[in-house]
Amino acid sequence: MKAAYIEKFGGPEVLQYGDLPDPVAAPGEVVVDVHAATVNAADWKFRAGEYARHSNVKFPQIPGRDFSGVVSAVGDGADLKVGDAVFGVLGAGKEGTYCEKIAIPAALVAKKPDGLSHINAAALALTGLTAINSVEDTLKLQRGETILIQGGAGGVAGFAIQFAKYLGARVITTCSAANVDYVRGLGADQVIDYNAQNFTRVVSGCDAVFDTVGGDVAKQSFAVLKPGGRAAFIASGAEAPKPDRSDVTALRPPVPRSRKAMERIAEVFMAGGVKPPEVKLYKLSQAADAHRLSQSRHFRGKLVFQVR
Repeated sequence: MKAAYIEKFGGPEVLQYGDLPDPVAAPGEVVVDVHAATVNAADWKFRAGEYARHSNVKFPQIPGRDFSGVVSAVGDGADLKVGDAVFGVLGAGKEGTYCEKIAIPAALVAKKPDGLSHINAAALALTGLTAINSVEDTLKLQRGETILIQGGAGGVAGFAIQFAKYLGARVITTCSAANVDYVRGLGADQVIDYNAQNFTRVVSGCDAVFDTVGGDVAKQSFAVLKPGGRAAFIASGAEAPKPDRSDVTALRPPVPRSRKAMERIAEVFMAGGVKPPEVKLYKLSQAADAHRLSQSRHFRGKLVFQVR
Protein backbone atom coordinates (compact mmCIF):
# COMPACT_ATOMS: atom_id res chain seq x y z
CA MET A 1 0.00 0.00 0.00
CA LYS A 2 1.03 3.62 -0.46
CA ALA A 3 1.74 5.56 2.74
CA ALA A 4 3.30 8.72 4.11
CA TYR A 5 5.78 7.63 6.77
CA ILE A 6 8.94 8.49 8.69
CA GLU A 7 12.21 6.59 9.14
CA LYS A 8 13.35 8.92 11.93
CA PHE A 9 11.95 11.73 14.05
CA GLY A 10 12.48 15.31 12.88
CA GLY A 11 10.98 18.22 10.93
CA PRO A 12 8.42 17.99 8.12
CA GLU A 13 11.20 17.04 5.69
CA VAL A 14 11.52 13.55 7.29
CA LEU A 15 8.12 12.56 5.87
CA GLN A 16 8.46 10.18 2.95
CA TYR A 17 5.93 8.72 0.50
CA GLY A 18 6.17 5.17 -0.79
CA ASP A 19 5.12 1.53 -0.40
CA LEU A 20 4.71 -0.31 2.90
CA PRO A 21 3.24 -3.78 3.62
CA ASP A 22 -0.55 -4.15 3.71
CA PRO A 23 -2.02 -4.77 7.18
CA VAL A 24 -3.88 -7.98 8.08
CA ALA A 25 -6.98 -8.17 10.29
CA ALA A 26 -6.33 -9.94 13.61
CA PRO A 27 -9.25 -11.47 15.55
CA GLY A 28 -11.76 -8.72 16.37
CA GLU A 29 -10.24 -6.37 13.81
CA VAL A 30 -11.23 -5.09 10.39
CA VAL A 31 -9.07 -3.81 7.56
CA VAL A 32 -10.36 -0.48 6.28
CA ASP A 33 -9.52 0.90 2.84
CA VAL A 34 -8.88 4.52 3.83
CA HIS A 35 -10.66 7.15 1.74
CA ALA A 36 -9.70 10.15 3.89
CA ALA A 37 -7.45 10.89 6.88
CA THR A 38 -6.74 14.18 8.60
CA VAL A 39 -3.86 16.13 10.07
CA ASN A 40 -4.00 16.82 13.81
CA ALA A 41 -1.47 18.67 15.96
CA ALA A 42 -0.63 15.34 17.60
CA ASP A 43 0.69 14.11 14.24
CA TRP A 44 3.52 16.62 13.96
CA LYS A 45 4.32 16.30 17.66
CA PHE A 46 4.68 12.55 17.04
CA ARG A 47 6.75 13.16 13.89
CA ALA A 48 9.07 15.45 15.89
CA GLY A 49 9.54 12.80 18.60
CA GLU A 50 7.85 14.82 21.34
CA TYR A 51 6.02 11.88 22.97
CA ALA A 52 8.09 9.95 25.51
CA ARG A 53 6.08 6.77 24.88
CA HIS A 54 7.52 6.60 21.36
CA SER A 55 11.16 6.63 22.46
CA ASN A 56 11.59 2.95 21.57
CA VAL A 57 9.47 2.68 18.42
CA LYS A 58 10.63 0.70 15.42
CA PHE A 59 10.70 2.54 12.10
CA PRO A 60 9.13 3.06 9.64
CA GLN A 61 6.23 4.77 11.43
CA ILE A 62 3.05 6.15 9.85
CA PRO A 63 1.51 9.24 11.50
CA GLY A 64 -2.21 9.95 11.76
CA ARG A 65 -5.05 9.13 14.12
CA ASP A 66 -8.42 9.51 12.38
CA PHE A 67 -9.92 8.29 9.12
CA SER A 68 -12.98 7.34 7.10
CA GLY A 69 -13.16 4.47 4.67
CA VAL A 70 -14.69 1.13 3.68
CA VAL A 71 -14.18 -2.26 5.34
CA SER A 72 -12.26 -4.55 2.96
CA ALA A 73 -11.47 -7.53 5.25
CA VAL A 74 -12.91 -8.84 8.52
CA GLY A 75 -11.08 -10.75 11.25
CA ASP A 76 -12.65 -13.53 13.34
CA GLY A 77 -15.27 -12.19 15.72
CA ALA A 78 -15.49 -8.71 14.24
CA ASP A 79 -19.11 -7.51 13.96
CA LEU A 80 -18.79 -5.54 10.70
CA LYS A 81 -18.89 -6.74 7.11
CA VAL A 82 -16.94 -6.09 3.92
CA GLY A 83 -18.36 -3.01 2.22
CA ASP A 84 -19.41 -1.18 5.40
CA ALA A 85 -18.54 2.53 5.25
CA VAL A 86 -17.00 3.43 8.62
CA PHE A 87 -15.12 6.20 10.40
CA GLY A 88 -13.11 6.31 13.58
CA VAL A 89 -10.03 7.16 15.60
CA LEU A 90 -7.16 4.76 16.33
CA GLY A 91 -6.76 3.51 19.89
CA ALA A 92 -5.08 5.76 22.45
CA GLY A 93 -1.34 6.07 21.82
CA LYS A 94 -1.63 4.55 18.32
CA GLU A 95 -0.59 6.28 15.09
CA GLY A 96 -0.96 5.19 11.50
CA THR A 97 -3.72 6.55 9.22
CA TYR A 98 -1.64 8.32 6.52
CA CYS A 99 -1.97 5.28 4.26
CA GLU A 100 -4.27 3.30 1.98
CA LYS A 101 -5.18 0.56 4.47
CA ILE A 102 -5.39 0.22 8.26
CA ALA A 103 -6.22 -2.62 10.65
CA ILE A 104 -8.27 -1.54 13.67
CA PRO A 105 -10.46 -3.19 16.34
CA ALA A 106 -14.03 -3.20 15.03
CA ALA A 107 -15.20 -1.97 18.45
CA LEU A 108 -13.51 1.41 17.83
CA VAL A 109 -15.24 2.29 14.55
CA ALA A 110 -18.80 3.31 13.73
CA LYS A 111 -20.80 3.21 10.54
CA LYS A 112 -20.55 6.45 8.61
CA PRO A 113 -23.88 8.25 8.06
CA ASP A 114 -24.90 8.17 4.39
CA GLY A 115 -25.28 11.96 4.38
CA LEU A 116 -21.65 12.48 5.41
CA SER A 117 -18.81 12.24 2.87
CA HIS A 118 -15.63 10.36 3.73
CA ILE A 119 -13.72 13.65 3.74
CA ASN A 120 -16.14 15.27 6.19
CA ALA A 121 -16.43 12.14 8.34
CA ALA A 122 -12.66 12.09 8.80
CA ALA A 123 -12.68 15.83 9.49
CA LEU A 124 -15.21 15.33 12.30
CA ALA A 125 -13.66 12.18 13.84
CA LEU A 126 -10.90 13.18 16.28
CA THR A 127 -12.11 16.79 16.50
CA GLY A 128 -15.62 15.64 17.39
CA LEU A 129 -14.39 12.96 19.77
CA THR A 130 -12.21 15.49 21.61
CA ALA A 131 -14.82 18.27 21.67
CA ILE A 132 -17.67 16.08 22.90
CA ASN A 133 -15.54 14.38 25.54
CA SER A 134 -14.30 17.78 26.74
CA VAL A 135 -17.57 19.74 26.70
CA GLU A 136 -20.19 17.10 27.53
CA ASP A 137 -18.34 14.39 29.47
CA THR A 138 -15.61 16.36 31.26
CA LEU A 139 -17.00 19.89 31.75
CA LYS A 140 -20.57 18.54 31.89
CA LEU A 141 -21.81 21.75 30.27
CA GLN A 142 -25.48 22.47 30.98
CA ARG A 143 -28.19 24.39 29.10
CA GLY A 144 -28.06 28.08 30.04
CA GLU A 145 -24.41 28.07 31.15
CA THR A 146 -21.72 30.31 29.64
CA ILE A 147 -18.53 28.81 28.22
CA LEU A 148 -15.38 30.49 26.87
CA ILE A 149 -13.79 28.44 24.08
CA GLN A 150 -10.20 29.49 23.36
CA GLY A 151 -8.96 29.40 19.73
CA GLY A 152 -12.35 29.19 18.05
CA ALA A 153 -11.19 28.84 14.43
CA GLY A 154 -9.41 25.51 15.02
CA GLY A 155 -10.93 22.12 14.25
CA VAL A 156 -11.69 20.99 17.81
CA ALA A 157 -12.79 24.44 18.98
CA GLY A 158 -14.99 24.93 15.90
CA PHE A 159 -16.81 21.69 16.66
CA ALA A 160 -17.01 22.67 20.35
CA ILE A 161 -18.64 26.04 19.56
CA GLN A 162 -21.40 24.36 17.58
CA PHE A 163 -21.81 21.54 20.09
CA ALA A 164 -22.04 23.92 23.08
CA LYS A 165 -24.77 25.84 21.26
CA TYR A 166 -26.50 22.52 20.48
CA LEU A 167 -26.50 21.79 24.23
CA GLY A 168 -28.10 25.19 24.89
CA ALA A 169 -25.12 27.11 26.29
CA ARG A 170 -23.98 30.70 25.65
CA VAL A 171 -20.65 30.67 23.83
CA ILE A 172 -17.81 33.19 23.93
CA THR A 173 -14.73 32.52 21.80
CA THR A 174 -11.36 34.02 20.87
CA CYS A 175 -9.78 34.20 17.41
CA SER A 176 -7.87 36.52 15.09
CA ALA A 177 -9.67 39.32 13.21
CA ALA A 178 -9.59 37.30 10.00
CA ASN A 179 -11.70 34.56 11.59
CA VAL A 180 -14.33 36.63 13.42
CA ASP A 181 -17.03 36.10 10.79
CA TYR A 182 -16.15 32.41 10.52
CA VAL A 183 -16.65 31.69 14.23
CA ARG A 184 -19.80 33.83 14.33
CA GLY A 185 -21.08 31.60 11.55
CA LEU A 186 -20.45 28.59 13.80
CA GLY A 187 -22.80 30.14 16.37
CA ALA A 188 -20.55 32.03 18.80
CA ASP A 189 -22.53 34.65 20.76
CA GLN A 190 -19.51 36.82 21.57
CA VAL A 191 -16.21 36.91 19.68
CA ILE A 192 -12.97 38.43 20.99
CA ASP A 193 -10.14 39.35 18.61
CA TYR A 194 -7.19 38.28 20.75
CA ASN A 195 -4.85 40.72 18.98
CA ALA A 196 -7.07 43.69 19.83
CA GLN A 197 -8.39 42.77 23.28
CA ASN A 198 -7.16 40.92 26.36
CA PHE A 199 -9.89 38.38 27.02
CA THR A 200 -9.38 38.61 30.80
CA ARG A 201 -10.50 42.26 30.68
CA VAL A 202 -13.71 41.71 28.73
CA VAL A 203 -14.89 38.31 30.00
CA SER A 204 -15.86 37.30 33.54
CA GLY A 205 -18.29 35.04 35.36
CA CYS A 206 -18.01 32.05 33.03
CA ASP A 207 -19.27 28.68 34.18
CA ALA A 208 -16.71 26.86 32.05
CA VAL A 209 -13.63 27.32 29.86
CA PHE A 210 -12.44 24.97 27.12
CA ASP A 211 -8.85 25.80 26.14
CA THR A 212 -7.40 24.49 22.87
CA VAL A 213 -4.46 26.94 22.73
CA GLY A 214 -2.20 26.18 25.70
CA GLY A 215 0.68 28.25 27.08
CA ASP A 216 -0.09 31.60 28.73
CA VAL A 217 -3.64 31.58 27.34
CA ALA A 218 -4.35 28.42 29.34
CA LYS A 219 -2.95 29.84 32.57
CA GLN A 220 -4.86 33.12 32.19
CA SER A 221 -8.14 31.31 31.53
CA PHE A 222 -8.80 30.69 35.23
CA ALA A 223 -9.35 34.44 35.69
CA VAL A 224 -12.64 34.47 33.76
CA LEU A 225 -14.29 31.69 35.77
CA LYS A 226 -16.89 32.37 38.41
CA PRO A 227 -16.39 30.69 41.81
CA GLY A 228 -17.06 26.98 41.35
CA GLY A 229 -16.26 27.18 37.64
CA ARG A 230 -14.32 24.52 35.76
CA ALA A 231 -11.83 24.57 32.90
CA ALA A 232 -10.74 21.80 30.53
CA PHE A 233 -7.37 21.85 28.75
CA ILE A 234 -6.22 19.83 25.72
CA ALA A 235 -3.10 21.80 24.70
CA SER A 236 -1.16 21.80 27.97
CA GLY A 237 0.24 18.29 27.96
CA ALA A 238 -1.00 15.20 29.81
CA GLU A 239 -2.10 17.17 32.87
CA ALA A 240 -4.14 20.34 33.24
CA PRO A 241 -2.28 23.46 34.47
CA LYS A 242 -2.63 24.19 38.17
CA PRO A 243 -5.14 26.97 38.93
CA ASP A 244 -3.89 30.11 40.67
CA ARG A 245 -7.10 30.17 42.75
CA SER A 246 -8.69 27.56 44.99
CA ASP A 247 -12.36 27.99 43.98
CA VAL A 248 -12.14 26.54 40.45
CA THR A 249 -11.39 23.13 38.96
CA ALA A 250 -8.83 22.28 36.25
CA LEU A 251 -9.52 19.18 34.14
CA ARG A 252 -7.71 17.21 31.41
CA PRO A 253 -10.22 15.37 29.18
CA PRO A 254 -9.21 11.70 28.75
CA VAL A 255 -10.68 11.40 25.20
CA PRO A 256 -11.35 7.64 25.27
CA ARG A 257 -11.99 5.86 21.97
CA SER A 258 -15.13 3.79 21.41
CA ARG A 259 -17.83 3.03 18.87
CA LYS A 260 -20.36 4.74 21.15
CA ALA A 261 -18.33 7.96 21.04
CA MET A 262 -18.20 7.90 17.24
CA GLU A 263 -21.93 7.21 17.09
CA ARG A 264 -22.50 10.30 19.27
CA ILE A 265 -20.67 12.40 16.64
CA ALA A 266 -22.87 10.89 13.91
CA GLU A 267 -26.00 11.52 16.01
CA VAL A 268 -25.16 15.20 16.59
CA PHE A 269 -24.33 15.66 12.89
CA MET A 270 -27.56 14.00 11.74
CA ALA A 271 -29.55 16.18 14.17
CA GLY A 272 -28.03 19.30 12.56
CA GLY A 273 -26.05 20.16 15.68
CA VAL A 274 -22.74 20.49 13.83
CA LYS A 275 -21.66 21.03 10.26
CA PRO A 276 -18.34 19.84 8.83
CA PRO A 277 -15.47 22.35 9.05
CA GLU A 278 -13.78 24.09 6.17
CA VAL A 279 -11.30 21.64 4.71
CA LYS A 280 -8.09 21.98 2.72
CA LEU A 281 -7.30 18.84 0.72
CA TYR A 282 -3.91 17.21 0.25
CA LYS A 283 -2.56 14.04 -1.34
CA LEU A 284 -0.57 11.67 0.88
CA SER A 285 2.53 12.61 -1.13
CA GLN A 286 2.07 16.20 0.14
CA ALA A 287 2.25 15.26 3.83
CA ALA A 288 5.27 17.49 4.52
CA ASP A 289 3.44 20.54 3.17
CA ALA A 290 0.35 19.68 5.24
CA HIS A 291 2.49 19.41 8.38
CA ARG A 292 4.16 22.76 7.71
CA LEU A 293 0.78 24.48 7.50
CA SER A 294 -0.62 22.62 10.51
CA GLN A 295 2.42 23.54 12.58
CA SER A 296 2.04 27.22 11.67
CA ARG A 297 -1.46 27.13 13.21
CA HIS A 298 -2.50 29.77 10.64
CA PHE A 299 -5.40 28.00 8.99
CA ARG A 300 -9.08 27.36 9.54
CA GLY A 301 -10.89 24.09 10.05
CA LYS A 302 -9.16 20.87 8.99
CA LEU A 303 -6.39 19.66 6.68
CA VAL A 304 -7.50 16.40 5.05
CA PHE A 305 -5.72 13.76 2.95
CA GLN A 306 -7.90 12.52 0.09
CA VAL A 307 -6.49 9.01 -0.15
CA ARG A 308 -8.80 7.51 -2.78
